[in-house]
Amino acid sequence: MTITFVGHGYVGLVSAAVFADLGNTVWVIGHTPEKIENLKKGIIPIYEPGLEELVKRNVKAKRLLFTLDYKPSVPSSDAVFIAVGTPPKDSGEADLSVVFDVAEKIGKHLSGYTVIATKSTVPVGTNKKILEIITKVKPLKATFDVASIPEFLREGQAISDTRHPDRVVIGIDSEKAREVMLALHSPIESVQVLTTIETAEMIKYASNAFLATKISYANAIANLSENVGADGTKVLEGIGYDARIGKSFLNAGAGYGGSCFPKDVKALIAIAKQHGYDFSLLHEVEAINKHMMLSLVKKAEKMLKHDVKGKTIAVLGLSFKPDTDDMRDAPSLVIINQLTAKGAKIKAYDPIAMGNAKRILAGSGLSFASDLYSCVADADLMILVTEWDEFREIDLQKLKKLMKSPLVIDGRNVYDPAKMRELGFSYIGVGR
Repeated sequence: MTITFVGHGYVGLVSAAVFADLGNTVWVIGHTPEKIENLKKGIIPIYEPGLEELVKRNVKAKRLLFTLDYKPSVPSSDAVFIAVGTPPKDSGEADLSVVFDVAEKIGKHLSGYTVIATKSTVPVGTNKKILEIITKVKPLKATFDVASIPEFLREGQAISDTRHPDRVVIGIDSEKAREVMLALHSPIESVQVLTTIETAEMIKYASNAFLATKISYANAIANLSENVGADGTKVLEGIGYDARIGKSFLNAGAGYGGSCFPKDVKALIAIAKQHGYDFSLLHEVEAINKHMMLSLVKKAEKMLKHDVKGKTIAVLGLSFKPDTDDMRDAPSLVIINQLTAKGAKIKAYDPIAMGNAKRILAGSGLSFASDLYSCVADADLMILVTEWDEFREIDLQKLKKLMKSPLVIDGRNVYDPAKMRELGFSYIGVGR
């Protein structure tokens, strides 16, 4: 098949590269000349393990094509995927302006029959609006259907998740669109959920909000365990063995961040409000998540005897999770900004996300270390925020020698508390 993706972020670029690798001719439309020229050379704008090699291979095979123009791609495509951002407004609602703008541009260039499928995370009813927009602007003889094909990619594992997904959700209202989408996804072995467009739109939000809820529940249990003297990590381990619950997303830590959970929880709250329902559960999910980030700041104050001013604090890990350079709503930002406001001197290090972090935190006064050990050198306190493998393998004896004071806050429960205390560290984890 020939297909087009509008947008080359995590979803658009990864999906396009994988579908090209499956033998399709895949166009990717962008709007920034520099990025498109770089992509043509195999230079990608994001960090995702294995993606650069995948893009280069399919560019070389001429299956993956990049353009700024809708003319060469859309008219020849069997399906066009909308994969652009839907950032939150101040109200929490998803900003759909780019989605609708792209839909109009697609509509104007249609030829023959095309399925317009939305991969962007959008509220229920969005695809109906896309249908109306395209109907108004399309050429007279062009025919089309709309579809909702939500993505469920985890940053850091996006290629595997595209090739081997837990499920493929296909929201369609016509038999012809069903045939096209099933044919396109036939090489991907997975459970296929065939449903209405509205249901597919809702599945995406419901999935992310549930995972965010599971994380906040785990963190709430960890907090309570600290208060009553229980080991929160063992409590959560015991819960996770229940097949009805499962272990995934049941780890206590510094809270969730990233491009999906924060904005999708807010969006679902807004959707519920628009339809007369107060989703109070999700309000509490957000509150617990914010509390977890701030709790690390309080622990830092406690370890430094409530005087962080002028103290050097090493922060290990800046991205919202390992194996990505994504800084969107990263817990590290809240922690660093709070400690800086209290007068602490912050040194930070991340294996991949330093470039993005420097842009976001420019002017905040913190310094960036070139490596792990220079970051912790002469630090009064170390806070681990993101559980990169590099940090799991740290030489703890070297760490202790380099630090001014052996004080460690483990925001992801990476280290063994007994071993840390045996080595002479003052150690605080989460829920321990």
